[in-house]
Amino acid sequence: MSQIKEPNLPESDVPESMARRRMITSFSLFALAAAIPLGVYEWITNSPKLYGARKPLRRVLDANAAIAKTYFSNTHLVATFPVEEAAKKPRTNGYDGLKTPLPEDWKLQIDRAQGAPLLLTMDDVKALPKHEIVYEFKCIEGWSQVQHWGGVRLSDFMAKYKLGTKSGDAPNPESTDDLYSYVGMETPDKGYYVGIDMESAMHPQTLLAYELNGQPISAPHGAPIRLIIPVKYGVKNLKRIGRMFFSDTRPRDFWAERGYDYYVGL
Repeated sequence: MSQIKEPNLPESDVPESMARRRMITSFSLFALAAAIPLGVYEWITNSPKLYGARKPLRRVLDANAAIAKTYFSNTHLVATFPVEEAAKKPRTNGYDGLKTPLPEDWKLQIDRAQGAPLLLTMDDVKALPKHEIVYEFKCIEGWSQVQHWGGVRLSDFMAKYKLGTKSGDAPNPESTDDLYSYVGMETPDKGYYVGIDMESAMHPQTLLAYELNGQPISAPHGAPIRLIIPVKYGVKNLKRIGRMFFSDTRPRDFWAERGYDYYVGL
């Protein structure tokens, strides 16, 4: 598989919050340089990049993800709250993928291993049982907020349309050999994209959300439909889903390509 080319992201295009994180990373590298021999530090800083990070650092991030997966369980649920505790004015953050108008002919495109892609409307999505969750949405920048979301479970959606399996059957969590390893999602303009490990995608609290505080979600929050995945930080909660696909190779991920952790689980 060819290596993903490191994107050219000018500093002027980096959100202020992410610029702060880069500054913290720089301080961390400075501390690292003080703690290890100069030759090792130079080897790290001069090594080739892998998915946006220096190869040794990316290997460390991947090792951390492998450890996190060993204790991840679909029986572990994030804490929930009474609906009265949800923020009346939910915070918005991040506009990548939302900078162009929503196409008037929007449909949710689902790529499948066999056959043509599925093109689904919101009515198709809303035909499934609705679930709501009030939980603490956590941003990797350091802030959090209790929010109230409604939509359909991604696992129910995959079962209804027989998605995520190599056989074309409905997914069975016990038949792990039949499940693809990842779910990829991207906005209609391809300006933002994420890759999610299948275990987290199938978590019972993971939603394709279309309501916020009991109302249709607005454009800044990702209308008409977005991902809410409570076991991940906000960077994985893709807004305005345009396309979904399944793969055994790790899909592209917007912030991972810019040197951040791919897994970003809580």
